[in-house]
Amino acid sequence: MIRAGLLLLAMSVPALAAAQDYDFLIKSGHVIDTRNGVSAVRDVAVKDGRIAAVAADIPAARALKTVDASGLYVTPGLVDIHVHSYMGLKINEYNGGDRGVYPDGFTLRSCVTTVADAGSAGWRNFDDFKTRIVDRARTRVLAFINIVGHGMGEGAVEQNRDDMDAEPTAAMAQKYKDVIVGVKSAHYNGADWKPYEQAEIVARRLDVPVMVDFGGNVRAGRTLGELFTKYFRPGDIYTHMYGGVRGEQDPQTGGPSQAMVDGRKRGIIFDVGHGGASYRFATAVPLMKAGFVPDSISTDLHIGSMNTAMKDMLNVMGKFLAMGMPLDEVIRRSTSNPASEIKRSELGTLAVGSPADIAVLRLEKGRFGYIDPAGGRMDATERLECELTVRDGKVLYDLNGLAREPWETLAPGTRGGDPRWDGYARPATPPAGSQPPAGDRR
Repeated sequence: MIRAGLLLLAMSVPALAAAQDYDFLIKSGHVIDTRNGVSAVRDVAVKDGRIAAVAADIPAARALKTVDASGLYVTPGLVDIHVHSYMGLKINEYNGGDRGVYPDGFTLRSCVTTVADAGSAGWRNFDDFKTRIVDRARTRVLAFINIVGHGMGEGAVEQNRDDMDAEPTAAMAQKYKDVIVGVKSAHYNGADWKPYEQAEIVARRLDVPVMVDFGGNVRAGRTLGELFTKYFRPGDIYTHMYGGVRGEQDPQTGGPSQAMVDGRKRGIIFDVGHGGASYRFATAVPLMKAGFVPDSISTDLHIGSMNTAMKDMLNVMGKFLAMGMPLDEVIRRSTSNPASEIKRSELGTLAVGSPADIAVLRLEKGRFGYIDPAGGRMDATERLECELTVRDGKVLYDLNGLAREPWETLAPGTRGGDPRWDGYARPATPPAGSQPPAGDRR
């Protein structure tokens, strides 16, 4: 009788687990999902890597794992559409060199789940970028392909007009259309418009946007007005919008130049692209006061920006809080807007059925300061901190152990994670034929 009872109990445990509706549940956080018009305390449930429900008071018993997000903000995973992640062994280069930053190092800990590399690779080296970076990162890595075949290289590389060719660029973009979301031109110093003309050929063919860093336009005599009216289409992206040295400001008023105003009327997208030298309070503050706010907030992450004024995505977002932008609007420009700009509407949202990319944020109150590349400081009373990062339903960053159990409750020699929600948990039973690792190097 006892043996039969034990057998019945053992059989019931898997049945109970199977009966649970959700793998993961985040409860009692203030959900901000601007695409769906949600800004209220809600629970978010995940099943099989997808958002399964967003509702008030989902019972914890329905989920394998529950996290209490009381007092925190729950948003879609942040989307940063301007980074440089094609790192490698070359010196002083973005195209497979030491100026790029491996994405997982500065993304997940900032609640960023998706990035778009902004033109580090061109058609000649995109295969290498895809194999070494895109396919290996836990962060979702998308990309703008550079119109220069060799990508974002120093000196003559980016100025080589003979290496700006729409045909092989379009062929590579078609080959990796699941990854390549646009075309990039940057830092061109010539007086002609070849890189923009070639980039637009590719963009029209693939129905993707062009992103431009307007580089040496002042020296070359090219103007923003010409770029926006003669070459850009609605939906193309002007990055570094608050750089202040490319014709963004009216010299008399300090507000947006006529080219910027006209560009917005034509449907041009304006992106922050902070970087190491492309954001100034002296430009951002007057443009913001004039109502010229960004369509998307991005970092321009690379080794020259990550430890200086830019720091990371949350630090850049904090600057807009400090300039008076409401939190919901900061989130909009860091989630749904950039996802729409790169035509990935399944991202930047907590809609049921979408990938379960989730950011859990803490809005800290206190005495803080933000700096710009010109050396100025802006005092502030708020700062965002990343508590938890979830990508495809897996916890990949957990600052304070919200998704973990007290260590005293764990049985000796066991792990508290489960591969259904924990991105670093090992399956309980290795796949047939696999060999266990010689040691746990994590």
